[in-house]
Amino acid sequence: MSSSRCSGNMAEQEQRKKIPLVPENLLKKRKAYQALKATQAKQALLDKKEKKGKKLKFKRLEWFLHDSWRQQRDRVRLRRLEVKPRGLEVPDKHSLAFIVRIQRINGVSSLVQRTIARLRLKKIFSGVFFRVTPQTMKTLRIVEPYVTWGFPNLKSVRELILKRGQAKVKNKTIPLTDNTVIEEHLGKYGVICLEDLIHEIAFPGKNFQAISAFLRPFHLSMARHATKNRVGFLKEVGLPGYRGERINQLIRQLN
Repeated sequence: MSSSRCSGNMAEQEQRKKIPLVPENLLKKRKAYQALKATQAKQALLDKKEKKGKKLKFKRLEWFLHDSWRQQRDRVRLRRLEVKPRGLEVPDKHSLAFIVRIQRINGVSSLVQRTIARLRLKKIFSGVFFRVTPQTMKTLRIVEPYVTWGFPNLKSVRELILKRGQAKVKNKTIPLTDNTVIEEHLGKYGVICLEDLIHEIAFPGKNFQAISAFLRPFHLSMARHATKNRVGFLKEVGLPGYRGERINQLIRQLN
């Protein structure tokens, strides 16, 4: 009895160990699929290597004419500013301003491009705080057709810093979520928390330049319909130039 039972168990185990047969057409499909994936991976690697090299960009003649026209317009405008400077008077009751770039700068003069880079407005719909001085007024005149600016209130300053505030630490972007980072880098100016930072920006003091440099430019958001209807969105944003306290409405719209 024991031997028959053992033989029966061995037979069952052998049946269990049998590998299920796979249809031949399924094996062919698997092999073809693996070959296809290998070819795609190889092509992706080749494409990645090609992307590292410089690509030739096709540019229409109309764009060359457009860039030349923009450069000529800037040269005429800047020459007029030198002959007849019409700088804005520095307001007494406002010492803080917020500037937002709302226009593209493709093809503009080199002076405008350098001024935009100095203001740290490299991306469209980016904004920075700056102190109102005669020198900043002169700088604003250079880039006036491409930016809009005005005087933000305390509420706008607080909303911008709390929602989009980021710090620049050793060429790294760090969100302002920890007061220890603020105290570590701005403690020597008496700024140890986020509220102190907001106060120093809203009411500029002698350390405003160092504190504003600690902040990264604010990258404001665009409306969802902006990509589909860019002309309509730009009409909603408004024209470039000075807009006074109405800059708060733009901050609410883009924040």
